[in-house]
Amino acid sequence: MTADIQAAGTRPALADAARIVVKIGSSLLVDNDSGRLNHTWLESLADEVVRLRARGQQVLLVSSGAIALGRRYLGLGPDQRKLEDHQAAAAAGQVLLAHAYQELLGKRDIRIAQILLTLDDTENRRRYLNARSTLETLLRLGVVPVINENDTVATNEIRYGDNDRLGARVAEMVSADCLTLLSDVDGLFDADPAHNPSARLIEVVNEITPQIAALAGASSTAYGSGGMITKITAARIAVAAGCATLIANGRHLQPIKAVEDGGPATWFVAHESPRAARKRWIGGSLQTRGQLVIDAGAERALANGGSLLPVGVLSVDGKFKRGDAIAVTDGGGREIARGLAAYSSRDARKICGRRSEEIGQLLGYAGRDEIIHRDDLVLMNG
Repeated sequence: MTADIQAAGTRPALADAARIVVKIGSSLLVDNDSGRLNHTWLESLADEVVRLRARGQQVLLVSSGAIALGRRYLGLGPDQRKLEDHQAAAAAGQVLLAHAYQELLGKRDIRIAQILLTLDDTENRRRYLNARSTLETLLRLGVVPVINENDTVATNEIRYGDNDRLGARVAEMVSADCLTLLSDVDGLFDADPAHNPSARLIEVVNEITPQIAALAGASSTAYGSGGMITKITAARIAVAAGCATLIANGRHLQPIKAVEDGGPATWFVAHESPRAARKRWIGGSLQTRGQLVIDAGAERALANGGSLLPVGVLSVDGKFKRGDAIAVTDGGGREIARGLAAYSSRDARKICGRRSEEIGQLLGYAGRDEIIHRDDLVLMNG
Protein backbone atom coordinates (compact mmCIF):
# COMPACT_ATOMS: atom_id res chain seq x y z
CA MET A 1 0.00 0.00 0.00
CA THR A 2 1.09 3.57 -0.56
CA ALA A 3 1.73 5.78 2.43
CA ASP A 4 -1.53 7.70 2.03
CA ILE A 5 -3.59 4.49 2.04
CA GLN A 6 -1.68 2.82 4.86
CA ALA A 7 -3.57 3.42 8.07
CA ALA A 8 -1.99 2.86 11.45
CA GLY A 9 -2.82 3.40 15.07
CA THR A 10 -4.08 1.77 18.22
CA ARG A 11 -7.29 -0.20 18.06
CA PRO A 12 -9.98 1.42 20.22
CA ALA A 13 -11.19 -0.57 23.21
CA LEU A 14 -14.79 -1.65 22.74
CA ALA A 15 -15.16 -1.89 26.50
CA ASP A 16 -14.73 1.91 26.70
CA ALA A 17 -17.93 2.55 24.72
CA ALA A 18 -20.85 3.49 26.95
CA ARG A 19 -23.40 3.08 24.16
CA ILE A 20 -23.06 0.56 21.31
CA VAL A 21 -25.12 0.11 18.17
CA VAL A 22 -24.77 -3.39 16.69
CA LYS A 23 -25.88 -3.90 13.08
CA ILE A 24 -26.68 -7.52 12.18
CA GLY A 25 -26.76 -8.66 8.58
CA SER A 26 -29.50 -10.90 7.20
CA SER A 27 -27.02 -13.60 6.18
CA LEU A 28 -26.01 -14.01 9.82
CA LEU A 29 -29.54 -14.39 11.14
CA VAL A 30 -31.17 -16.44 8.41
CA ASP A 31 -29.90 -19.58 6.69
CA ASN A 32 -29.75 -18.86 2.96
CA ASP A 33 -30.82 -22.37 1.93
CA SER A 34 -33.70 -23.03 4.31
CA GLY A 35 -34.83 -19.49 5.07
CA ARG A 36 -34.98 -20.45 8.75
CA LEU A 37 -33.68 -18.44 11.66
CA ASN A 38 -30.16 -19.36 12.78
CA HIS A 39 -31.04 -20.00 16.43
CA THR A 40 -27.54 -21.08 17.46
CA TRP A 41 -26.02 -17.85 16.24
CA LEU A 42 -28.81 -15.74 17.70
CA GLU A 43 -28.36 -17.45 21.08
CA SER A 44 -24.70 -16.45 21.02
CA LEU A 45 -25.65 -12.88 20.17
CA ALA A 46 -28.06 -12.81 23.11
CA ASP A 47 -25.18 -13.91 25.35
CA GLU A 48 -23.09 -11.06 23.91
CA VAL A 49 -25.81 -8.55 24.79
CA VAL A 50 -25.93 -9.90 28.34
CA ARG A 51 -22.14 -9.61 28.65
CA LEU A 52 -22.02 -6.03 27.36
CA ARG A 53 -24.85 -4.90 29.60
CA ALA A 54 -23.29 -6.61 32.62
CA ARG A 55 -20.33 -4.27 32.36
CA GLY A 56 -22.59 -1.23 32.17
CA GLN A 57 -22.89 -0.72 28.42
CA GLN A 58 -26.13 0.19 26.64
CA VAL A 59 -26.88 -1.82 23.48
CA LEU A 60 -29.08 -1.08 20.47
CA LEU A 61 -29.59 -3.70 17.75
CA VAL A 62 -30.16 -2.79 14.10
CA SER A 63 -31.33 -6.07 12.67
CA SER A 64 -31.93 -7.29 9.15
CA GLY A 65 -33.68 -10.58 8.43
CA ALA A 66 -37.39 -9.73 8.40
CA ILE A 67 -37.87 -10.03 4.64
CA ALA A 68 -35.98 -13.32 4.41
CA LEU A 69 -38.03 -14.81 7.25
CA GLY A 70 -41.27 -13.42 5.86
CA ARG A 71 -40.71 -14.82 2.38
CA ARG A 72 -40.47 -18.36 3.72
CA TYR A 73 -43.40 -17.87 6.08
CA LEU A 74 -45.65 -16.62 3.25
CA GLY A 75 -44.41 -19.22 0.77
CA LEU A 76 -43.19 -16.63 -1.74
CA GLY A 77 -41.26 -18.13 -4.64
CA PRO A 78 -38.04 -16.77 -6.18
CA ASP A 79 -40.00 -15.14 -9.01
CA GLN A 80 -42.24 -13.18 -6.63
CA ARG A 81 -40.16 -10.03 -6.29
CA LYS A 82 -42.64 -7.21 -6.82
CA LEU A 83 -42.75 -4.31 -4.35
CA GLU A 84 -45.95 -5.62 -2.78
CA ASP A 85 -44.33 -9.07 -2.31
CA HIS A 86 -41.34 -7.42 -0.68
CA GLN A 87 -43.52 -5.37 1.66
CA ALA A 88 -45.80 -8.28 2.55
CA ALA A 89 -42.76 -10.37 3.46
CA ALA A 90 -41.48 -7.53 5.63
CA ALA A 91 -44.81 -7.26 7.44
CA ALA A 92 -44.89 -10.97 8.26
CA GLY A 93 -41.17 -11.25 8.95
CA GLN A 94 -41.08 -8.38 11.44
CA VAL A 95 -43.42 -10.32 13.72
CA LEU A 96 -41.23 -13.42 13.54
CA LEU A 97 -38.03 -11.44 14.05
CA ALA A 98 -39.34 -9.48 17.02
CA HIS A 99 -40.67 -12.68 18.61
CA ALA A 100 -37.28 -14.38 18.22
CA TYR A 101 -35.47 -11.49 19.92
CA GLN A 102 -38.09 -11.25 22.66
CA GLU A 103 -37.90 -14.97 23.36
CA LEU A 104 -34.12 -15.25 23.46
CA LEU A 105 -33.41 -12.01 25.33
CA GLY A 106 -36.45 -12.47 27.56
CA LYS A 107 -34.98 -15.76 28.80
CA ARG A 108 -32.05 -13.67 29.94
CA ASP A 109 -34.23 -11.12 31.75
CA ILE A 110 -33.73 -8.46 29.08
CA ARG A 111 -36.69 -6.55 27.70
CA ILE A 112 -36.81 -5.45 24.07
CA ALA A 113 -38.81 -2.96 22.02
CA GLN A 114 -39.20 -2.79 18.26
CA ILE A 115 -38.55 0.43 16.34
CA LEU A 116 -39.25 0.69 12.58
CA LEU A 117 -37.71 3.64 10.74
CA THR A 118 -37.53 5.02 7.21
CA LEU A 119 -35.13 7.54 5.72
CA ASP A 120 -37.84 10.18 6.19
CA ASP A 121 -37.82 9.55 9.92
CA THR A 122 -34.20 10.65 10.22
CA GLU A 123 -34.43 13.49 7.69
CA ASN A 124 -37.67 15.05 8.93
CA ARG A 125 -36.82 17.10 12.02
CA ARG A 126 -39.98 16.36 14.02
CA ARG A 127 -39.85 12.62 13.30
CA TYR A 128 -36.14 12.56 14.11
CA LEU A 129 -36.76 14.17 17.50
CA ASN A 130 -39.64 11.82 18.28
CA ALA A 131 -37.56 8.77 17.35
CA ARG A 132 -34.60 10.03 19.34
CA SER A 133 -36.77 10.70 22.38
CA THR A 134 -38.30 7.22 22.17
CA LEU A 135 -34.90 5.54 21.91
CA GLU A 136 -33.48 7.57 24.81
CA THR A 137 -36.48 6.67 26.96
CA LEU A 138 -36.14 2.96 26.18
CA LEU A 139 -32.44 3.02 27.06
CA ARG A 140 -33.16 4.86 30.28
CA LEU A 141 -35.67 2.11 31.16
CA GLY A 142 -33.06 -0.59 30.53
CA VAL A 143 -34.70 -1.86 27.34
CA VAL A 144 -32.78 -3.06 24.25
CA PRO A 145 -34.24 -1.39 21.12
CA VAL A 146 -34.38 -3.66 18.07
CA ILE A 147 -34.44 -1.42 14.99
CA ASN A 148 -35.11 -2.16 11.34
CA GLU A 149 -36.13 -0.27 8.23
CA ASN A 150 -39.89 0.00 7.87
CA ASP A 151 -40.03 -1.87 4.56
CA THR A 152 -43.77 -2.38 4.85
CA VAL A 153 -44.48 1.29 4.02
CA ALA A 154 -41.19 2.52 2.54
CA THR A 155 -40.84 3.26 -1.16
CA ASN A 156 -37.55 3.67 -3.00
CA GLU A 157 -37.63 7.42 -2.39
CA ILE A 158 -37.70 7.08 1.39
CA ARG A 159 -35.61 3.94 1.86
CA TYR A 160 -32.11 3.54 3.18
CA GLY A 161 -31.74 0.41 1.11
CA ASP A 162 -29.27 -1.09 3.55
CA ASN A 163 -29.05 -1.38 7.31
CA ASP A 164 -25.42 -0.24 7.46
CA ARG A 165 -26.46 3.35 6.81
CA LEU A 166 -29.53 2.95 9.01
CA GLY A 167 -27.20 1.79 11.79
CA ALA A 168 -25.03 4.87 11.28
CA ARG A 169 -28.02 7.20 11.44
CA VAL A 170 -29.23 5.50 14.62
CA ALA A 171 -25.74 5.82 16.14
CA GLU A 172 -25.74 9.51 15.22
CA MET A 173 -29.27 9.95 16.60
CA VAL A 174 -28.49 8.51 20.05
CA SER A 175 -24.88 9.80 20.28
CA ALA A 176 -23.46 6.28 20.42
CA ASP A 177 -19.77 5.72 21.09
CA CYS A 178 -19.39 2.69 18.82
CA LEU A 179 -21.14 1.35 15.72
CA THR A 180 -20.40 -2.34 15.19
CA LEU A 181 -21.14 -3.67 11.69
CA LEU A 182 -21.24 -7.46 11.79
CA SER A 183 -20.68 -8.79 8.29
CA ASP A 184 -19.41 -11.83 6.40
CA VAL A 185 -15.89 -10.39 5.95
CA ASP A 186 -13.12 -9.70 8.45
CA GLY A 187 -12.94 -5.99 7.62
CA LEU A 188 -11.50 -3.67 4.99
CA PHE A 189 -8.60 -5.03 2.96
CA ASP A 190 -6.06 -3.24 0.76
CA ALA A 191 -7.31 -5.38 -2.15
CA ASP A 192 -10.25 -7.69 -2.85
CA PRO A 193 -9.39 -10.86 -0.87
CA ALA A 194 -11.57 -12.93 -3.19
CA HIS A 195 -9.18 -12.21 -6.07
CA ASN A 196 -5.91 -11.43 -4.30
CA PRO A 197 -4.68 -13.95 -1.71
CA SER A 198 -2.02 -11.43 -0.64
CA ALA A 199 -4.62 -8.84 0.38
CA ARG A 200 -3.92 -7.44 3.82
CA LEU A 201 -6.44 -6.39 6.43
CA ILE A 202 -6.39 -2.71 7.41
CA GLU A 203 -6.87 -2.82 11.15
CA VAL A 204 -7.19 0.90 11.91
CA VAL A 205 -8.35 3.75 9.70
CA ASN A 206 -7.65 7.17 11.19
CA GLU A 207 -9.14 9.09 8.27
CA ILE A 208 -11.43 8.06 5.44
CA THR A 209 -9.38 9.43 2.57
CA PRO A 210 -10.31 9.05 -1.12
CA GLN A 211 -7.77 6.22 -1.27
CA ILE A 212 -9.47 4.39 1.60
CA ALA A 213 -12.91 4.91 0.05
CA ALA A 214 -11.64 3.64 -3.32
CA LEU A 215 -10.68 0.30 -1.79
CA ALA A 216 -14.36 -0.57 -1.42
CA GLY A 217 -15.10 0.02 -5.08
CA ALA A 218 -12.04 -1.50 -6.64
CA SER A 219 -13.83 -4.56 -7.95
CA SER A 220 -17.24 -5.75 -9.12
CA THR A 221 -17.53 -8.51 -6.55
CA ALA A 222 -19.86 -8.40 -3.57
CA TYR A 223 -16.89 -7.20 -1.53
CA GLY A 224 -16.25 -4.26 -3.82
CA SER A 225 -19.52 -2.94 -5.16
CA GLY A 226 -21.93 -4.21 -2.52
CA GLY A 227 -21.41 -4.47 1.19
CA MET A 228 -18.12 -2.69 1.73
CA ILE A 229 -19.15 0.51 -0.02
CA THR A 230 -22.16 0.91 2.24
CA LYS A 231 -20.05 0.11 5.29
CA ILE A 232 -17.54 2.85 4.51
CA THR A 233 -20.42 5.24 3.88
CA ALA A 234 -21.84 4.26 7.26
CA ALA A 235 -18.45 4.72 8.91
CA ARG A 236 -18.15 8.20 7.42
CA ILE A 237 -21.55 9.19 8.88
CA ALA A 238 -20.81 7.71 12.29
CA VAL A 239 -17.27 9.05 12.64
CA ALA A 240 -18.48 12.56 11.81
CA ALA A 241 -20.84 12.19 14.77
CA GLY A 242 -17.98 11.17 17.09
CA CYS A 243 -18.81 7.46 16.92
CA ALA A 244 -16.04 4.92 16.23
CA THR A 245 -17.01 2.24 13.72
CA LEU A 246 -16.05 -1.42 13.76
CA ILE A 247 -16.36 -3.86 10.84
CA ALA A 248 -16.01 -7.47 11.91
CA ASN A 249 -16.87 -10.96 10.74
CA GLY A 250 -20.11 -11.95 12.42
CA ARG A 251 -20.09 -15.59 11.35
CA HIS A 252 -18.27 -16.65 14.52
CA LEU A 253 -20.24 -17.38 17.65
CA GLN A 254 -19.94 -14.39 19.98
CA PRO A 255 -18.27 -12.27 17.28
CA ILE A 256 -17.87 -9.17 19.47
CA LYS A 257 -15.90 -11.11 22.06
CA ALA A 258 -13.77 -12.51 19.23
CA VAL A 259 -12.77 -8.96 18.29
CA GLU A 260 -12.06 -8.06 21.91
CA ASP A 261 -9.85 -11.14 22.15
CA GLY A 262 -7.74 -9.79 19.29
CA GLY A 263 -9.57 -11.24 16.31
CA PRO A 264 -9.45 -9.59 12.87
CA ALA A 265 -11.46 -6.40 12.36
CA THR A 266 -11.23 -2.88 10.96
CA TRP A 267 -11.72 0.13 13.20
CA PHE A 268 -12.58 3.58 11.87
CA VAL A 269 -11.43 5.99 14.56
CA ALA A 270 -13.47 8.99 15.73
CA HIS A 271 -11.31 11.91 16.84
CA GLU A 272 -13.87 13.53 19.14
CA SER A 273 -16.59 12.31 21.46
CA PRO A 274 -20.23 12.11 20.35
CA ARG A 275 -21.01 14.93 22.78
CA ALA A 276 -18.28 17.16 21.36
CA ALA A 277 -19.35 16.41 17.78
CA ARG A 278 -22.96 17.26 18.61
CA LYS A 279 -21.94 20.49 20.34
CA ARG A 280 -19.81 21.48 17.35
CA TRP A 281 -22.73 20.80 15.02
CA ILE A 282 -25.10 22.90 17.12
CA GLY A 283 -22.61 25.73 17.57
CA GLY A 284 -21.35 26.10 14.05
CA SER A 285 -23.48 24.28 11.52
CA LEU A 286 -27.04 25.39 12.16
CA GLN A 287 -28.86 28.59 11.23
CA THR A 288 -30.79 29.97 14.19
CA ARG A 289 -34.54 30.44 13.79
CA GLY A 290 -35.22 32.52 16.87
CA GLN A 291 -33.88 33.99 20.07
CA LEU A 292 -34.40 33.70 23.81
CA VAL A 293 -33.42 36.58 26.09
CA ILE A 294 -32.49 35.31 29.55
CA ASP A 295 -31.84 36.82 32.98
CA ALA A 296 -28.60 36.85 34.98
CA GLY A 297 -29.58 33.80 37.05
CA ALA A 298 -30.15 31.69 33.95
CA GLU A 299 -26.84 32.89 32.51
CA ARG A 300 -25.04 31.70 35.64
CA ALA A 301 -26.81 28.35 35.44
CA LEU A 302 -25.69 27.85 31.85
CA ALA A 303 -22.11 28.79 32.73
CA ASN A 304 -22.20 26.09 35.42
CA GLY A 305 -23.34 23.41 32.97
CA GLY A 306 -27.07 23.60 33.61
CA SER A 307 -30.06 23.52 31.25
CA LEU A 308 -32.13 26.55 30.34
CA LEU A 309 -35.38 26.52 32.32
CA PRO A 310 -38.46 28.57 31.41
CA VAL A 311 -38.24 30.60 34.62
CA GLY A 312 -35.01 32.24 33.42
CA VAL A 313 -36.36 33.37 30.04
CA LEU A 314 -37.37 37.02 29.77
CA SER A 315 -38.64 37.05 26.19
CA VAL A 316 -39.00 34.92 23.04
CA ASP A 317 -38.26 36.37 19.59
CA GLY A 318 -38.81 34.86 16.14
CA LYS A 319 -40.82 31.90 14.92
CA PHE A 320 -39.37 28.43 15.40
CA LYS A 321 -40.42 24.82 15.76
CA ARG A 322 -39.42 22.21 18.28
CA GLY A 323 -35.91 21.04 17.39
CA ASP A 324 -34.89 24.24 15.60
CA ALA A 325 -31.65 25.98 16.54
CA ILE A 326 -32.16 29.17 18.54
CA ALA A 327 -29.82 31.77 19.99
CA VAL A 328 -29.68 32.59 23.71
CA THR A 329 -28.77 36.18 24.55
CA ASP A 330 -28.50 38.43 27.58
CA GLY A 331 -30.46 41.64 27.95
CA GLY A 332 -27.84 43.54 25.98
CA GLY A 333 -28.14 41.32 22.91
CA ARG A 334 -24.87 39.40 23.45
CA GLU A 335 -25.17 35.78 22.28
CA ILE A 336 -24.35 33.55 25.22
CA ALA A 337 -25.33 30.18 23.87
CA ARG A 338 -27.04 28.33 21.07
CA GLY A 339 -29.21 25.27 21.32
CA LEU A 340 -32.08 23.15 20.07
CA ALA A 341 -35.52 24.24 21.24
CA ALA A 342 -37.58 21.73 23.19
CA TYR A 343 -40.69 23.80 22.43
CA SER A 344 -42.05 25.82 19.53
CA SER A 345 -41.91 29.62 19.77
CA ARG A 346 -45.65 29.66 20.39
CA ASP A 347 -45.40 27.36 23.40
CA ALA A 348 -42.17 28.95 24.61
CA ARG A 349 -43.94 32.30 24.88
CA LYS A 350 -46.63 30.73 27.06
CA ILE A 351 -44.16 29.27 29.56
CA CYS A 352 -41.33 31.84 29.61
CA GLY A 353 -40.78 33.22 33.10
CA ARG A 354 -42.78 30.40 34.66
CA ARG A 355 -41.68 27.45 36.75
CA SER A 356 -41.26 24.02 35.14
CA GLU A 357 -43.99 22.43 37.26
CA GLU A 358 -46.49 24.84 35.67
CA ILE A 359 -45.80 23.67 32.09
CA GLY A 360 -48.49 20.98 32.01
CA GLN A 361 -51.20 23.38 33.15
CA LEU A 362 -50.10 26.18 30.82
CA LEU A 363 -49.75 24.04 27.68
CA GLY A 364 -52.24 21.27 28.34
CA TYR A 365 -49.54 18.61 28.06
CA ALA A 366 -46.49 17.59 30.08
CA GLY A 367 -43.40 18.44 28.06
CA ARG A 368 -39.77 18.72 29.09
CA ASP A 369 -38.76 20.71 32.16
CA GLU A 370 -36.26 22.67 30.06
CA ILE A 371 -36.67 24.99 27.10
CA ILE A 372 -33.18 23.86 26.04
CA HIS A 373 -31.59 20.80 27.63
CA ARG A 374 -27.89 21.07 28.43
CA ASP A 375 -27.11 18.21 26.04
CA ASP A 376 -28.62 20.30 23.22
CA LEU A 377 -26.86 23.54 24.18
CA VAL A 378 -23.41 24.96 23.53
CA LEU A 379 -21.86 28.07 25.08
CA MET A 380 -20.63 30.47 22.42
CA ASN A 381 -17.60 31.56 24.45
CA GLY A 382 -16.33 27.95 24.46
